[in-house]
Amino acid sequence: MDFTLGEELEAVRDLARQIFTDQASQARIKAAEASERGVDEGLWAELGETGLLGVAVAEDAGGAGLGAAGLAVLLEEQGRAVAPVPVWPVVVAAMTLAAHGSAAQREILPPVLDGSVRLTVALEEFGPSDPAAPRCAAVRDGDGWLLTGTKAVVPTPFGTSHVLVSASPPDGPGLFLVETSAAGASWEATETTTHDKAGHLTLDGVPARALGEGALAEALRLARVSVAALQVGVAEGALRMAADYLSGREQFGRPLATFQAAQHQLADCYIEIDALRVCLWHAVSLIGAGEDAETAVLTAKWWSDEGGLNVVHRVQHLHGGIGVDVDYPVHRHFLWGKQLAGTLGGASADLDLLGAAL
Repeated sequence: MDFTLGEELEAVRDLARQIFTDQASQARIKAAEASERGVDEGLWAELGETGLLGVAVAEDAGGAGLGAAGLAVLLEEQGRAVAPVPVWPVVVAAMTLAAHGSAAQREILPPVLDGSVRLTVALEEFGPSDPAAPRCAAVRDGDGWLLTGTKAVVPTPFGTSHVLVSASPPDGPGLFLVETSAAGASWEATETTTHDKAGHLTLDGVPARALGEGALAEALRLARVSVAALQVGVAEGALRMAADYLSGREQFGRPLATFQAAQHQLADCYIEIDALRVCLWHAVSLIGAGEDAETAVLTAKWWSDEGGLNVVHRVQHLHGGIGVDVDYPVHRHFLWGKQLAGTLGGASADLDLLGAAL
């Protein structure tokens, strides 16, 4: 298969790379990490002003219509820079709303695409549950629904206006639009360290509006592709840091990069990243062609869990003691890689789903 980017995707890649390179400096990343929401608001505004937040969203919803391919290109560049902005949950929510939302629900999309309003997705729960079979309950309430349950590790929820929540009414799982400030909805910041200041959402009879049929499957598919794409960028950024570090650090009178053991570790990283990218773009190509992409998406997600985590582990090891120093930037690639590897289930869970699909 030819995974060469076309002219439009190359333009997206080049613009995204320029913005993330120029603005995601170590000083700005540290400042964002220390802020209440953990987001670089200036960078987020720039992504909205340049139209990058809308590149993947359908044209009839105000976007550029580049779909999963545009999303993957954008997220790879973000991952390289480990830039603290909530691209994937916002864009996945926007793409799902554009494809399955009602006319009234789609009215919130214009300010989302220009960066003035943010959305997020609540697709995970506590325990070893399949994201496609949520335990959060939905019951009828007139023309709408009431949701009750708990959603875990919702990405970057603070400062959002709405959240797409997966829940199970009597006739089967679906996706629902909820206002984050709705009565009965309470948020709690996660106690564990996450790169995006995630939160847990507790729902107690919260009013919601259902999206159309297939919305949950669409959101999960795009979320898994997003995680895989981000992990490609995170792993590549980590590998570049390791190569630069080993080239400049000397031992016994020669650079560490000339030692065979270090070269083998770098080569293993390169192979893992190459496999991850091939699996990712195979899945993206099937989604773009409108073909069945379930097994391809799960394969890409599994590689992002297994291979991506292997890369950031090796890179941290190659940096020696400085690799675990939080004042040295390589720790961010490890943190991102570790969290991404467990998003929507880790390697074992994805392998189980892949086996069932096959």
